[in-house]
Amino acid sequence: MIQTIASAPLPAAENYVVKKQRLQPEHLSGNEKRISIVTGIHGDELEGQYVCYEIQRRINESPGMLTGIIDLYPALNPLGIDSITRGIPHFDLDMNRTFPGNSEGSMAEYVASKIIEDVQGSDLCIDIHASNIFLREIPQVRINEMCEETLVPFAKRLNVDYIWVHGAATVLEATFAHSLNTIGTPVLVVEMGVGMRVTKEYCKELVDGIFVEMKDLGIWQGEVIEPKEPIISTDGEVHYLNAGFAGVFIPTVEHWTSVKKGEKIGEIIHPLEGVIMEEVFSDCDGILFTLREYPVVSEGSLIGRILERNGKQG
Repeated sequence: MIQTIASAPLPAAENYVVKKQRLQPEHLSGNEKRISIVTGIHGDELEGQYVCYEIQRRINESPGMLTGIIDLYPALNPLGIDSITRGIPHFDLDMNRTFPGNSEGSMAEYVASKIIEDVQGSDLCIDIHASNIFLREIPQVRINEMCEETLVPFAKRLNVDYIWVHGAATVLEATFAHSLNTIGTPVLVVEMGVGMRVTKEYCKELVDGIFVEMKDLGIWQGEVIEPKEPIISTDGEVHYLNAGFAGVFIPTVEHWTSVKKGEKIGEIIHPLEGVIMEEVFSDCDGILFTLREYPVVSEGSLIGRILERNGKQG
């Protein structure tokens, strides 16, 4: 059942329209649990598009197993997706800096307020993001340490590789997830893959985890997998690799592999002069969970992130 949750006028007699797909049992008792799957806040992040498709495909195979409500929001920023733009085009605005919005405010604030109003009260919400076009990320959940106690148990069931519990000082209060978490609707922020791409393997692993969450909540009665055991870390265990010179970065290791302190991660080369400008080395033992995807770098560009392990278990 497709529903319009927000509509606002645009120039040239057009409208900014946000829609959702609601999946529910044929007969409702009024006590059903609800999960919301939100994606497309940034128009260059497309991994969640495939997740929404795959959830519906699996439900359609066994509709009788659905005993709760699933709300799918595949495109909160439809103009951004249509134009392959991260923010809302023309307005030069990052939608994930407009929440919780204002029903009496600008077009973007109004739409944000209607989205919050509609998702509020979900028993669980999954906010799916991809990385940008520059970096590749493993499937991970990022959690504000202020919400750790509430959200980590959910995150452990989502079948992701990594849970990153980060400091409260890094949280932007105007984000979708923060706005809902502060009013009691639990939201897990997922980051995975690369901007402007769909990584089917990552998407299917996440969908497996979403069905586990739905089984836990009593929304789904079908068979589910046993989710993988994620690594859980804090900011103090994450090391950043940044470029010291401009050039073209050529990795010498694979993404999501174990590295040793002093191991070579890659080279920054100068195509015109035919020289290596810099060799990039790991400064710790750990796991390379972020790696540069777009090769052109400037001084200071992020090359990768390493989760320091030193033999510790997740």
